[in-house]
Amino acid sequence: MDTVTSTGGMVVAPHMAAARAGAEILAEGGSAIEAMIAAAATIAVVYPHMNGIGGDGFWLIAPPGEDPKVIAACGPAGAKATLAAYNRAGHGTVPTRGPLAALTVAGTVGGWQKAHEAAASLGGRMPRRELLSAAIAHAKDGIPVSRSQAYLTAAKLAELEAQPGFASVFLKDGKPPETGDVIRQERLADTLDHLAVAGFDDFYRGDVGASIADDLERIGAPVTKGDLERYEARIRHALKLQTRAGTIYNAPPPTQGLASLIILGLYDRLTVPAREGFPMLHGLVEATKRAFLVRDRIVTDPDRLPEPPSRFLEAGWLDAEAAGISPGRALDWPVRSSLGDTIWMGAVDARGCAVSFIQSIYWEFGSGCLLPKTGILWQNRGASFSLHPEALNVLEPGRLPFHTLNPALARLSDGRVVTYGTMGGEGQPQTQAAIFTRAILNGLPVGEAIDAPRWLLGRTWGDATTALRLEARFDPDLVRALERAGHEVVVLGEDYSDTMGHAGMIIRNVRGGLEGAHDPRADGGAATA
Repeated sequence: MDTVTSTGGMVVAPHMAAARAGAEILAEGGSAIEAMIAAAATIAVVYPHMNGIGGDGFWLIAPPGEDPKVIAACGPAGAKATLAAYNRAGHGTVPTRGPLAALTVAGTVGGWQKAHEAAASLGGRMPRRELLSAAIAHAKDGIPVSRSQAYLTAAKLAELEAQPGFASVFLKDGKPPETGDVIRQERLADTLDHLAVAGFDDFYRGDVGASIADDLERIGAPVTKGDLERYEARIRHALKLQTRAGTIYNAPPPTQGLASLIILGLYDRLTVPAREGFPMLHGLVEATKRAFLVRDRIVTDPDRLPEPPSRFLEAGWLDAEAAGISPGRALDWPVRSSLGDTIWMGAVDARGCAVSFIQSIYWEFGSGCLLPKTGILWQNRGASFSLHPEALNVLEPGRLPFHTLNPALARLSDGRVVTYGTMGGEGQPQTQAAIFTRAILNGLPVGEAIDAPRWLLGRTWGDATTALRLEARFDPDLVRALERAGHEVVVLGEDYSDTMGHAGMIIRNVRGGLEGAHDPRADGGAATA
């Protein structure tokens, strides 16, 4: 896979329409933040199975010379989302589809608002109309259905076809669309057009918010007008980790960004040779296991954390934990995993401002509920809550759910800045570690690092095992070495599997040169200004 280079700015995205929308803003003099708003709006239209304005988002924004700030645009459980209500409805777990799965406020547009304000504070002047114009046009005129949208619509049809409003937009004559079929989203175009004029706040406290609340109440979802009116995205400090390569940043709870940093912090202490092979893959997998044990014990709503996340990024804790990793033997691994569908995008402008961004509706097509007045598909992020009253992430009105989302960024000791990330639920920390290790520690070109075969520890779609999954391109000798070390290995029947996520990366050197790429497993790429 080729690495794209530039000196004028770059956007990488899992759909080229989004990458081009962002690059056009850069070419017109906009910042990386403004470019990402344009890309975020566009990807919400052209990749609806993975994300949308009825979901959540996280931003990692790093102006030149400054530590990055996080915009946490994730919504809490609605006022009617109580344990008693779900128990009365006969549920032992939170439903994953339908109105009772649409139980959290959608935070992503609130994140756009905070990002637009951040851009303005840095001198940005791009009007909302210009930032949303590509998305509005694609929603109104239609865009060909991508390969992954066609595949996932067919694969999940039984779960989605009966959900309110779904068939009217995402099916063709009651059947899943084929790749290349054109789907139009006229109501969503109207909503985006209204937000361009009235402002992003209208999503929560204006006409759009009132329409959303009416539709959610009509279908029986637990989110109320008051929940929308009370919502605001938050500005937070990024978690950070010091390594020999430099400083790595990620998003704090309720995301699993802590796990992503722990993996790289532990691997940094294993002194693995800078090349492909058993020591690299085994080391990263064993670091992942220990990171996930911490994640599952402490990551929840940031106002309810049982322990401070920073403790697990301290040198003393990482040293002690790394010392327990065997260089030749796998730790037993009977741990649950999470599914998820998401997009990650990155942008860097000519001035050096870098953005790492992630936007999601959780599972493919979220709750499956499409609101007819606004054309918004609502997320099912609240499915990560537990209905057990003593669980770490127990359902409670106003509580933030656990998030797999975690955008990453690094400032390296040699002066380079790296923005990177992936979709993939449980696989996000693992794929982040894979591409960072290959590109930064092992020195592969960005395109090769993303193209290289990947792995996933944990469940895949429709499979209940927690084995170590490998793409088919791995050397059979490496597979046998992993098995001898005690790893339960399953080699997938695909050279490039969607299971491994859709990753991207941009690296900016000290002279302003950029190199970047997006995943061949997705439908996108890199676009330059």
